[in-house]
Parts: sequence; structure tokens; C-alpha cells
Amino acid sequence: MRNLITIYSRHNCHLCDVAHETLESLKVELDFDIEKIYIDGDASLEKEFGEQVPVILIDGKQHDFFRVDSVRFRSSLEKHRQHQ
Repeated sequence: MRNLITIYSRHNCHLCDVAHETLESLKVELDFDIEKIYIDGDASLEKEFGEQVPVILIDGKQHDFFRVDSVRFRSSLEKHRQHQ
């Protein structure tokens, strides 16, 4: 089963673009799917995530926000997979 990595994002968000690019670069090696959800215009998502975007989730569990650290992401994904 492939893991689903969700990115809560905003349009025209430089940090969001960088996070997405970082995850795309890890996708083939680590074998996961990416789902990008824009919070713009969704009141409940804007309230929940507001200025923290990008927010990164691994199979629905929050991993991090603002930036994706490749080493930390690899470690978190591996730990998550061990507990599945």
C-alpha cells in the first residue's frame, strides 16, 4: 500500500511550491502518492491551517509545516510505515 502525502497549500505560495518540489523529488525513491489541496476560499481549512501553509500530512497525520526537511521526512515516513 502506497502512502498518501497531503500538502495543504495556497495559490502563489513560494514555500508551498518549494515543499511540493522537494516531495516530488523524493516520490520515486520513497514510493508515495502526493495530494495537493488548496485552502484558499475554504473557510474551515483556512481557519485550521491559516498562515501555517504548507502543511504536510502523512496518511492524514500531520508531519510538519512551512518546510520539508528531506532527512526528517524520510525518518518520519519510515517510522509511520513501521507502525502500519
